[in-house]
Amino acid sequence: MPKAKRAAELQELLREVRRIRVQSSRLVQGALAGSYRSVFRGTGIEFEEVREYVEGDDPRSVDWNVTARMGRPFIKKYVDERQRNLAFLLDLSPRLDATFGAWTPRQMAARIGACLMLAAAEHDDRVSFLGYDQQVRRFEPPRKGMSHVMRIIRDMLELPAGTQESQPASALEYATKHLPWHSTVFLLSDFLHDGWQPALQDCARKHEVVAVRILAPELERLPQGLWRFREAEGGGRRLVDGNDAKVRREYQQRVAHWDAACKQMLQRAGVARMDVPLPRVADPDAVARPILRFFQRHGARGPR
Repeated sequence: MPKAKRAAELQELLREVRRIRVQSSRLVQGALAGSYRSVFRGTGIEFEEVREYVEGDDPRSVDWNVTARMGRPFIKKYVDERQRNLAFLLDLSPRLDATFGAWTPRQMAARIGACLMLAAAEHDDRVSFLGYDQQVRRFEPPRKGMSHVMRIIRDMLELPAGTQESQPASALEYATKHLPWHSTVFLLSDFLHDGWQPALQDCARKHEVVAVRILAPELERLPQGLWRFREAEGGGRRLVDGNDAKVRREYQQRVAHWDAACKQMLQRAGVARMDVPLPRVADPDAVARPILRFFQRHGARGPR
C-alpha cells in the first residue's frame, strides 16, 4: 500500500477514534451516568472462603451448614470488591465490516465498547481486550487508564478482519483461562456462528458474560430490489431478488429461527444479552439506548 494512502487511512482512523471518544464521553457523563456503578459494582463485597471461627469474629457470619457438618463453628469470609475487570471480546469476522446500516457492526461494537470502557476508567476499574477470528489475534491484559482505553478503541477499529468465519470457542477458552476470576466479559459479535456453546458455558461459570448482539438492519427485513451479495467468508457470490415475496418470506423465517435458537442458547448458558440494532442513519442515541435498556434490566440484579 502506498505510504500516502496508508497515512490518509491512519488519519481517518484517528479522527474516528476521537469522534467515538467525544460521543461516548457525553453519553457516559449524561444518560449513562450513575447506571454503571449499580450494574457492575454490586454490593462492594465478594465471597472468598469459609474458615474456622476465632474469637472476635462476627457471629452473624457463621455458616450454619458447614458448622453443623463439621461439629464446630465456621464463618464465611468476604473481601472488599473495590475494583472490577471488564473484558471485551471482539469478533473479527469479515461480516462485521459490511452492512446496510450507517455504521458497520464493528464500528458500532467500538462505540458500545468505548462507552463501557470510559465508564470503567472513571470508576478506576480495569479493562482488557481480546480480538479473535479463527484464533486469538490480539490480547490486551487488564489495565487502568485513559491511554489504555484509547489504544483498545483504536485496535477495535484497526485490526484486520479474518478471511474465514470466526471461532468464538478459542476466544472464550482463552478468556476462561487468562482473565481474573469473576471478570465481566462482553462478547461482541453478530452471533451467526454455531458449535461453540460448551466454551460459552465454561466461560460463564467463571465470569459474568454478556452477549452483545450487533443486529444489522437487513435482519429486520430483506431490502427490496435485485442484490448481488458476496459471501464474507469464502468470497462466493449470490444473486438475491428482494422483490420476490417467497424469497422475503423464507428469509424472515430463517432469521426468526436463528433469533429464537440464539436466545435459547444464551439463556441455557446463563448469559445476559444486550441487543444492539444498527441504525440506518448515524445517531449517537442508537448507542446509548441498548446500554440503558441493559442497565435497566440488570441494575437491580447486579453481578452474580
